[in-house]
Amino acid sequence: MSQPIISVKNISKKYNITHQRGGYIAMRDVMANIAKKPFSFLKRKVSKITGRITKEEFWALKDIDFDVFKGEAVGIIGANGAGKSTLLKILTGITPPTTGEIKMHGKVASLLEVGTGFHQELTGRENIFLNGAILGMTKEEITEKFDAIVEFSGVKKFIDTPVKRYSSGMLVRLGFSVAAHMEPDILLVDEVLAVGDADFQKKCLGKMDEVTGKGGRTILFVSHNLDAIEKLCKRCILLKNGKIEMVGKTKDVIDEYSNVKSNLVNIPLEKRTDRKGSGKVIFTNCEILSSDPKKIKLKIDYLNKTNEIYKNIKISTAIYSINNLHICNLTNNTIDKTISLNKKTGEIILEIYNINLINGKYNLTLFMATDHLNSEILDWITSAITIRIDNNFFYHSKKLPPENGLILLNFNYENTN
Repeated sequence: MSQPIISVKNISKKYNITHQRGGYIAMRDVMANIAKKPFSFLKRKVSKITGRITKEEFWALKDIDFDVFKGEAVGIIGANGAGKSTLLKILTGITPPTTGEIKMHGKVASLLEVGTGFHQELTGRENIFLNGAILGMTKEEITEKFDAIVEFSGVKKFIDTPVKRYSSGMLVRLGFSVAAHMEPDILLVDEVLAVGDADFQKKCLGKMDEVTGKGGRTILFVSHNLDAIEKLCKRCILLKNGKIEMVGKTKDVIDEYSNVKSNLVNIPLEKRTDRKGSGKVIFTNCEILSSDPKKIKLKIDYLNKTNEIYKNIKISTAIYSINNLHICNLTNNTIDKTISLNKKTGEIILEIYNINLINGKYNLTLFMATDHLNSEILDWITSAITIRIDNNFFYHSKKLPPENGLILLNFNYENTN
């Protein structure tokens, strides 16, 4: 067998997690907190020095080992947080691995984030030359391919406009066009193509198929769009919790991934073992109470395993398509109310308003965390409940259709205990 063009041996990546409430904290806020509660500040410092507070280690990747050969298009799939994007960032040299070795042979181009390598104040024309140079193309090569790059991107009308005025879709089209026309030996593509419209995604898949088929080049393609993965890639890698769960023919890997996701929804929340968080408080059940033209109610039961009454709790839910494409996040942080959890058991009623969903199945993720300076994740379950939209009507996977259609707008809640 020929020598692999990409060889990944025992790659692992470790991060140290600090628990701090989201958002930027200004120095004035830190100083104000010290002035208000100096003894609390000193207590935290002493705890860190004496080792009572330790850093939490998180392994985003663990013992990743695979080879990719010239001309292959290999898909990488997995749930959010599985380590897909981290792996591509290591392969591109953006971040180094904690352990392991990577060998890559040939010129590498990557498209990992919208607008990567673009200067917001420069025009599209100027950014083509800048981005091309960053990717290793000479000025002569860029000039020769300039018209083809612009034509493929579809932004000819705005080519002399600063890219800060471009939409995210326009940035993706231009960035992909530059990367694809530099004719790299290895092309690394993350989920950014999801930003583009359907026609452009089809165009990109055709270009990548051409690159591997006729050009003999290699592609690593990370995506939640399983249909796109199946059309482009003959081989696929399934990541789970930072480890390789399966490598094989794309259809077999996708079937395994889909079966795992479907089976999870059928397991009672209280018995789910794939959850994240401290486990001090856990979700035990989630069901739909009722639906009307303006809102739908979810009842979420919880179990508090401690003797503590938790105040100012952050509750979030995220909606994903059945192929794990992220639709939206909804959280009580956006409204001026707080949630408190009782001792032992209790329930929370969530009301969701006004999100226009097309027909199809969707998974809801549930998230719960404390809302203080050193925020702690209590429970986090992906695919906690499955819903189905059919002709503007809302269905739960195990319930009868409601009388009214679903028109979705805000996120509200009430603690019933």
